[in-house]
Amino acid sequence: MAPRPVALITGATRGIGAAVAHALSPTHDLLLGGRDRARLDELAGSLRGARAWPVELTDFAAVAEAAGAIPRLDVLVHSAGVAHLGQIAETPAEVWRQTLEVNVVAVAELTRLLLPALRAARGQVVLVNSGAGIRANANWGAYAASKFALRAFADALRAEEEPHGLRVTSVHPGRTATEMQRSIRTQEAAEYEPEDYLRPESVAAAVATAVNASPDAHLTEVVIRPRSAR
Repeated sequence: MAPRPVALITGATRGIGAAVAHALSPTHDLLLGGRDRARLDELAGSLRGARAWPVELTDFAAVAEAAGAIPRLDVLVHSAGVAHLGQIAETPAEVWRQTLEVNVVAVAELTRLLLPALRAARGQVVLVNSGAGIRANANWGAYAASKFALRAFADALRAEEEPHGLRVTSVHPGRTATEMQRSIRTQEAAEYEPEDYLRPESVAAAVATAVNASPDAHLTEVVIRPRSAR
């Protein structure tokens, strides 16, 4: 029996990342990326063929060591990220630096390190972006800038790596019922109403559709919005 394909999912401890892990578990062995080893172990114990991959993504020496220990890889799902809101006039350099380092630089470096394995597998990179990667609104300057940059990264990666057989998919979900969304609503001084938002499982289903698409199909961008209850 042929071995199952392997997927690495960052930000797997909660929210969209955890939902993606559940969605891909029936078809893939999983490396679950995150910082909380206990939560990763708990999730891995509930999924077939899953194991924890605890790495701080902005510790680039640790990332290089951990990536070097991955013998083969078919799918890389970037789901980790941070969101700090505020007016540009009140956003200090440190917030810009942290947001770009986590949401863009760490993504680029992990992808770079894993490209040889992904090329060998003619695999796929999925980047969980945001509606903020398509349209920037007031108070979302640093986050939107990072997500616009992430979209540009995906476009450039696709242009460079498609000749090597890689598929590169940007997924742009609207507001999703996660702990990050709860934090965002707190920053907006607004109520958190999860029933008004996408479920993480709905976003994960879109990721799984892109990953499991037939070999002749390349879903380059997927935009998902909450369906109005009205």
